[in-house]
Amino acid sequence: MPLSQTTLNTLITRLRKVLPQDSLLNDAETMRPYECDGLSAYRQLPAMVCLPTTVEQVQAVLSICHELQVPIVPRGAGTGLSGGALPDDAGILLVLTKLNRILEIDPPNFCARVEPGVRNLALSEATRPFGLYYAPDPSSQVACSIGGNVAENSGGVHCLKYGLTVHNVLGLKIVTIEGELLTIGGKTLDAPGYDLLALLCGSEGLLGVVVEITVRLLPCPECAQVVLAAFDDVAKAGAAVGNVIAAGIIPAGLEMMDKLAIRAAEDFVHANYPEQASAILLCEVDGTAVEVSEQIMRVRQIMLESGAFEVRTAKDEAERALFWKSRKATFPAVGRLSPDYYCMDGTIPRHRLAEVLTRIEELSEQFGLPVANVFHAGDGNLHPLILYDANREGDLNKAEALGGCILQLCVSVGGTITGEHGVGIEKLDGMCMQFKPLELSQFLGVKAAFDPQGLLNPGKAVPTLHRCAELGAMHVHQGKLPFPELERF
Repeated sequence: MPLSQTTLNTLITRLRKVLPQDSLLNDAETMRPYECDGLSAYRQLPAMVCLPTTVEQVQAVLSICHELQVPIVPRGAGTGLSGGALPDDAGILLVLTKLNRILEIDPPNFCARVEPGVRNLALSEATRPFGLYYAPDPSSQVACSIGGNVAENSGGVHCLKYGLTVHNVLGLKIVTIEGELLTIGGKTLDAPGYDLLALLCGSEGLLGVVVEITVRLLPCPECAQVVLAAFDDVAKAGAAVGNVIAAGIIPAGLEMMDKLAIRAAEDFVHANYPEQASAILLCEVDGTAVEVSEQIMRVRQIMLESGAFEVRTAKDEAERALFWKSRKATFPAVGRLSPDYYCMDGTIPRHRLAEVLTRIEELSEQFGLPVANVFHAGDGNLHPLILYDANREGDLNKAEALGGCILQLCVSVGGTITGEHGVGIEKLDGMCMQFKPLELSQFLGVKAAFDPQGLLNPGKAVPTLHRCAELGAMHVHQGKLPFPELERF
């Protein structure tokens, strides 16, 4: 329900005293660019948009909103894919992109301090002269912000070996709903007390607003090489993933693309992907020149033994970069195949890849919507892209229903409804599938401890028990799996 005119007027008057003139937007046209994040199927204008330039301004905004009981939705670069930054029409959208300074690069301690609006790729570019880089590298790294990565616990193509954002963050400064500034963690390796750092990574703006991040930096590897393996069957490619890991090799990245994704990426980037393949794997290893050379030979052999009909090693650094450029451009490239697509994000145990991909293909035929698969195969993080046309009546509903079935499938084989995109509003019903009421009550209790009035990003990430009760017939944990032919584990 929109704010009353009296509250709105008071809010505007108070905020204008603490924000620069160009940092407060409250007319429809100037707010339009902020009405959705990357999940553009849902749109909503906020009551107003705030773009603070200092931590003190963030504190003042939250303090005012707390006093007036006005909801706040934090937003980074807007590249999120779960509706986590969808505005509230009765609240403000707190956009943090102007807090974009790299505050410190500390090579001796292999870390850096940054503001939340710093772009992911910009950090690695700034640290490269020191022989260092920041490991998490989402496909949107050219645009996405470090603060948004923390909110969603983002991963990327190299998260198999180097971990998600949570494994690469050493400290945070957050502003609470009351406007208080808290420091959690830092440059030291450990601290007494509860691990609040892990709790805040992936909390989707429900617990506090991140205003500074201390990140772990890694030395740039001496050598990196990538193998491209082409398969005539998706199941064979899925089995090859498990075979590589079972051989004791932990690749820096192990990515998979199916035929539709290959076609889209090749038409867009021209990386010379084998378009006749049903699936390809990109497997990168890094380290010293000697260990990379040895592991590349083993990976090539494993791919051939797993049924690959073609195995290619990038001939030089330029081709290696081209292979990865094409993979990271697949999401926008798929737009060449369909007017719209709906990107899912589930995670499954690696050994179930082949059967889950086969089942997704069956579901695609059942719903009459093509699905392009491109994902982090090494850690089982799926990204099925459901192709549809929003201008065709019923297509969006079908795409959402198909996406729900895919998430049910992931849970039924012992997986989860999200690997790195977060829950947002998109997967609220999926949370009801995955968690029991007692577990959800604990999540809600943590939320209440940080934000008793529920003003921070309301209606996101954790569903109410009432909502889940209404969806009870769909609950996987009630004993009826959506796909009885698949065992739970």
